[in-house]
Formats: sequence, structure tokens, C-alpha cells
Amino acid sequence: MSTAEVYSFIQQIAPLIVAEGTKRGYRIHSTVIAQAIIESRYGKSALASKYHNYFGLKCGTAWILTDKPSISLKTNEEYTIGKLTAIKDYFRVYPDMVSGVAGYYDFISTKRYANLKTATNYRQYAEMLKSDGYATSSSYVNTLSTTVVQYGLEVYDSTQAPVFSLWEVGKTYTTQQDLNVRQEPNGELLSFEALTDDGKAHAFIGPSGNAILKRGTKVTVKEIREMGTSTWLRIPSGWICGKNSKNTYVL
Repeated sequence: MSTAEVYSFIQQIAPLIVAEGTKRGYRIHSTVIAQAIIESRYGKSALASKYHNYFGLKCGTAWILTDKPSISLKTNEEYTIGKLTAIKDYFRVYPDMVSGVAGYYDFISTKRYANLKTATNYRQYAEMLKSDGYATSSSYVNTLSTTVVQYGLEVYDSTQAPVFSLWEVGKTYTTQQDLNVRQEPNGELLSFEALTDDGKAHAFIGPSGNAILKRGTKVTVKEIREMGTSTWLRIPSGWICGKNSKNTYVL
């Protein structure tokens, strides 16, 4: 894993963690980012890349009983210090990164993890996670703390922390669902014929003859524009919605 790939993952998931954590009353975000890095192997594990579970969240009885999506995978647990035991267990499945981050905060919203809201620094948060029983690894606290320091994640805990955008002009991202292509932000829908040749190859014609970009399409951001609670991205074929107040459509 290259350093560039690691920071690319941090750039994607950190703003989501800060936004969701702040909304729910948590002050420490650096340790949560470190969890995502470690638990998902920088977003490259099968559980993360295919099922958007970035925190190793197991199902639990309530999840199974409500028939929510899950996947059975092999994992290692350290029930005895220094000895790993291979087991198979059921893990939660989410549709996208935004849902995966929200799912983490849903998971720790129980009384068992209530103390996490009182944490005032990254190591204390890690120690609370371990004492609350989040992980069996005897090195979990040190691993998370070292990761925070290694990648300078403490900046995300500061009240003076800069606002990190999900996107940068010139970089390439992936659409998370089918998206309309517009002439201007929130403007008229573009026709299929108005797209570039590459755009046409990754789009289909909508009910009114408009162009719809397929989910999973790689897009290069040419310009970013904020409009109220929405962010619009200009790509070679036109404008698409990056996110609104409820959902993020491009990551």
C-alpha cells in the first residue's frame, strides 16, 4: 500500500467521520479514522471494498432478526493474549461509504459505548473502545494510537481544523448511483447526444431522452460549485450532483 493510497482513503472517509461524529455529539474523530484505516486495511479489505463495512462491525442478534444484509467471512480473534483463533462470523453490509460511517455511529450508540462521548483525546478514546469490548486484540490501543500519530490525524479533533472537501479538481472519483447530467448545477437535463463519446459509453437514455450516467462510472472533476446544501461537480460531459444534505453520490 503506497502512502498516496493511504492518504487518498483518509481524504475520502475522514470528512464523513467528522461530519457524522460531530452531528452525534462526539469530540474525538482521529481514533475513528484510525479504526477505519486499520479495520478496513485502508479500504482495501473485502469487507470494506465490497460491503462498505469499514469498522469490522459484526451483525449481532438484533441485526439478524430484522433481516438486514450480512455476509459470512473468516476473521481472527485474540481470546487469549498472543494467540489468534480463526473463526467465521456474520458482518454487517452497507450500500455505500456514507452508510458505512453512519452504521459505525449506530453501532456505538448503545449504553455500552456511552463513555466514548466523554473522551477528550485520541488515546483515551482508544482505551475506552478496548475496555468496552470493541476488539479482542491486546495491541488495539497502541495500534490505533500509533496510526493517529503516523498520519497526523489529530488535526481532525481540533476546533481549528480546516474543512476538508471530499473532492479536488483534477482528481477522479466514482459515482455511487445513476445520476442525471445537467447543463448547469441544478439546471436543465442534458440529452444523451450532448455527452462526450466517453460519457455516452457510460450512460443510458432516460425516460425523457435525457442522459443518465451509470453507477460505478469513473469521473474526473473539472470544477466544484456549492449551491445551498448541495455540491455540484463539473465533469467533461456536464454537471452532476456530488452530494446534498442527505446523501453523497460521488466518492
